[in-house]
Amino acid sequence: MNELSGSTGTSAGFALRLGQIIFSSASLLFMSFGVQFYSYTSFCFLVTIMGLVIPWSFALALLDGYSVIVTCPIRQKGILFIIVIGDWVNCYPHWHSGACSAASVVEVMLTSGGSVCRPKICSRYLISTVFAFLSWFLSMVSSLFNLLILPNL
Repeated sequence: MNELSGSTGTSAGFALRLGQIIFSSASLLFMSFGVQFYSYTSFCFLVTIMGLVIPWSFALALLDGYSVIVTCPIRQKGILFIIVIGDWVNCYPHWHSGACSAASVVEVMLTSGGSVCRPKICSRYLISTVFAFLSWFLSMVSSLFNLLILPNL
């Protein structure tokens, strides 16, 4: 269990971080351009969370990429512990507060029969929320792999 695929410092971990960056960026872009997200608090929070997740995932993608290039996975307990804590701190507000609250607002908007927002705008909110959930899923998978390898160090 010294080399768990998907943990920090592996090529699968690098792929997970790139996926997080892509999905978080897509969520942020769909929410920010052409829609008035600032009218709804949950969408503002989702944009804020995506703005925090992107640099965190980018920094860890750089770390994973470097580890893959030099073929030396990161196995220092202190560094891995900080990464696990950072992932969990990012995952909880990302999923619970950001993505779930945005999804509930989108659901209310879609069931209102178009009286709250135009279908094109509502569909952009929905797509942004789906990308937020995909980003959260990859973040949680990466965090769980790192958590599994932590006791074995």
